[in-house]
Amino acid sequence: MKQPGMARFGPGASPRGRRRMHGASGGRDGGPLRIALLVHSTHPRGGVVHALELAEALVALGAEPVVHAPDPGGGGFFRPTRCATVSVPARADGGSLRALVGTRIEDYVAWFSRPGAERFDVYHAQDGISGNALADLTQAGRCTGFVRTVHHLDDFDDPQVAAWQRRSVLAARRVLCVSRLWRQTLEREYGVAATEVGNGVDRRRFSPARRPADPAARIRYGIVEEGRVFLSIGGIEARKNTLRLLDAFLAVRRQLPRAQLVIAGGKSLLDHRGYQAAFNAALGAGGIRTGPGCSVVVTGPVSDEDMPALYRSASALVFPSTREGFGLAVIEAMASGLPVVVSRIEPFTDYLGPDDCAWADPLDPASIAKAMISASRPDRAAALRQAGLRACARFSWEDSARRHLEVYRGLAARGREAVHA
Repeated sequence: MKQPGMARFGPGASPRGRRRMHGASGGRDGGPLRIALLVHSTHPRGGVVHALELAEALVALGAEPVVHAPDPGGGGFFRPTRCATVSVPARADGGSLRALVGTRIEDYVAWFSRPGAERFDVYHAQDGISGNALADLTQAGRCTGFVRTVHHLDDFDDPQVAAWQRRSVLAARRVLCVSRLWRQTLEREYGVAATEVGNGVDRRRFSPARRPADPAARIRYGIVEEGRVFLSIGGIEARKNTLRLLDAFLAVRRQLPRAQLVIAGGKSLLDHRGYQAAFNAALGAGGIRTGPGCSVVVTGPVSDEDMPALYRSASALVFPSTREGFGLAVIEAMASGLPVVVSRIEPFTDYLGPDDCAWADPLDPASIAKAMISASRPDRAAALRQAGLRACARFSWEDSARRHLEVYRGLAARGREAVHA
């Protein structure tokens, strides 16, 4: 097990002493930019996946990013990386969301404030926890400002957590976002002019081409060989609209009795137990059996190496979220040759065309069910596969990394000016 606080360098990382120059200069002494990317977790949530993929693309461009995350167990990130990572020592939380967020902010501040802590040209927060830590460090003179990426913003009942979220945006020197929806939301609700940097997809990894290990993954997760397999990514959460998805699936089963719903993922810092209890009650009321080979399979967290096989084992991805920052799973599924059902809301309507997917009203289970059945029909599925492959080809981590580098260079230059002023 990797010990907390130790840096790990993947095979493609560029620690000092092994610098590569491909247009990512702009750091101190004219060297490559040194970038501290901060995320809230080592688990595969959207912002964490984004940060790792971005960092690996930055390495390929000659920069030197290091991805940091609080890591109470010291196990490191959910997958091997081609960039440097740091497991930040983290304490057990106090139980409530406020206690957890406050503890993680303090953990980050302590790490970057310790004697001999490494200094970076750019500090980049991917969430509210790391944004508040960097705001504190800026106030203490430990850094000269930071970048904050907004993937999406939540509605918190706790006023302190809501205040932390707002501060993480307003205290940033530059704000980035991954979709037009959130660029417009930040301008309207925060008065912030954010830069849209987008997302990408690794089309070498997510591909329609079957792999020898795919059948074993089907068996491991209890996916049936026959019938329609509808895949949901993100676990059982209100934002993922899982209760309405279940209602839609029950309607689908009346037409496709051998259909199966596979709900994958779901590791989160937020407490979704109340919603999950309602979901379990709905399962019981519908007489639905769960478990491997059953009508509904709830996998829990899925290993990173199994995700491409999981996409290729399904008939369609069903993603009827009520709120998303972007929806990385959508373009991963498309790159895997999987038809996609999505909510007819932003941000999906921003980057998908009328024929790229099967659209659904996320507030209407009947609409979701209709889209699921449509996407599973052979002729429609074939058209959606081709449309999805064309749509996902527009997204590149390299393009996103280049947009980030433009922001980083400007921030690093202003930081040097502030130091010498």
